Amino acid sequence: MPSGFYIIMAAQFFSALADNALLIVAIAALRDLQAPEEYVPVLKISFAVSYVVLAAFVGAFADSMPKWRVMFISNSIKILGCLMMLLGVYPLVAYAVVGLGAAAYSPAKYGILTEYLPHRLLVLANGWIEGLTVAAIIFGVALGGALFTENATSALLSVPLLFLDTHIEKVIALIGLIYIVAAVINLYVPDTGVDHKPLKRNPLYLVHEFGHCIALLWRDKLGQISLAVTTLFWGAAAALQLIVIKWAEDKLGLAYSSAAMLQGTVAVGVAVGATLAARFVTLKKSVRVIPLGIAMGFVVLVMNFVPNRELAIPVLILIGALSGFFVVPMNALLQHRGHILMGAGHSIAVQNFNENTSVLLMAGVYFLMLRAEMPIYAIVTLFGLFVSGIMCLIRLRHLENQRQYDSVAHLDDGI
Repeated sequence: MPSGFYIIMAAQFFSALADNALLIVAIAALRDLQAPEEYVPVLKISFAVSYVVLAAFVGAFADSMPKWRVMFISNSIKILGCLMMLLGVYPLVAYAVVGLGAAAYSPAKYGILTEYLPHRLLVLANGWIEGLTVAAIIFGVALGGALFTENATSALLSVPLLFLDTHIEKVIALIGLIYIVAAVINLYVPDTGVDHKPLKRNPLYLVHEFGHCIALLWRDKLGQISLAVTTLFWGAAAALQLIVIKWAEDKLGLAYSSAAMLQGTVAVGVAVGATLAARFVTLKKSVRVIPLGIAMGFVVLVMNFVPNRELAIPVLILIGALSGFFVVPMNALLQHRGHILMGAGHSIAVQNFNENTSVLLMAGVYFLMLRAEMPIYAIVTLFGLFVSGIMCLIRLRHLENQRQYDSVAHLDDGI
C-alpha cells in the first residue's frame, strides 16, 4: 500500500474513536438528566438523520474539492458538536451536529479509496479500513466505558481544569482533543489529483441528480445486491450496539460501564472477520459470502441462552466475525460498482442514504419496543430472525439475477 493510505487510516481511526466514545458519554449524559430509557436509540436517530436528509448534497460536496479538505471541514463540524455538548446543549441536539459532520465525512473517507488505489486493491483496502474502524469502535467504546469507572472518575475529578468542574465535562473535553488530533491528520491526507466537479448551486438539480444515482445503483444487478446487504448490515449493527448494552444490564446484571465495554467484543469479531475477508475473498467472489449473513442472524438467537459474561464474549465475537467477513467484500463491490456508474462521492452518498435510512428505521423500531416495555429476550429473538429472513430474500434475489444471464461470468463484467 502507498504511504498516503496509512495517513487516511490514521485520520479515520481517531475520528471514529471519538465518535464511539462520545456515544457512550451521550448515553451517560441522558441518564444523568433522567431522560426516559427509550431516548437512547433516539441518539442513534439524531446522529443518522443527517446522512439521510443531506445525502443529495454531501456526495456532490465531496466530489467538488480535494477529499482531504472535505475531511478536515467535516471533522471541524464534529468538534463543534462536541463543544456544544460540553457547553450543556441537550445531548440529542449536540450529537446530531456530530452526525452532520460524520455525514459529510463519509463520502470523502471512502471515496478517496477509489481515487487513490487501483480497483484490485479495494477489497484489501476496505478490509484495512473496516478493521481499523472496528478497532476504533472497540477502543472508543472501551474508552467511553472506562472513563465512567470509579477509578477514572476519581482521577478526572482530582485534575484541576479551568471552567471544567464535573466529571462528564472533563470526559467530553478529552474526547474533543481526539477530534482535534483527527483534524490535524486530515491536513496530511494526500491529494489524489483527480479532477473535481464544480458544486452545483441549484438544490433541485442536486436532488434530481441524487435520485437518478439511487435508481442507477438499485437497477445494477450487482449494485443492488451489495447495496441491500450493506443497508441491512449497518442498520442491524446500529441496533445491536444498543441492544447489547441493555441485554448485558438486564440479563447478565452488568453495570453500565461494563455493559458498554462488552459491546466492544462484537467489534473485535468484526475486525477478525474483516481481516480474513481481506485475505481470502476477491472482488469477483464477493457475492459468495451472502450465506454468512443468514448464519449471523441465527447466531444472534444464542444470546438468549447465554447465562454469564464468560460465555457472552465468544458468542458476541462470533456474531461480529460473521458480520465482518460478509460485509467487507460487499462494501468493496458496492464502491467499485458505484465508482464506475456515477463517481466515488455520489456512490458513497447513495450508500449512506440507504444505510442510514435503515439505521433510522431499526433504531425507531427499537425505540417502540422499549416504549412498549418488551422484554429483552423478545427483542433479541425478533432481531435475529429479521436479519436472517432479509438475508435469505437477498440471496434469492441474487440467484434470480444469475438466472437472467447465461453465466455467472457475465454478471461479473466490470469487476
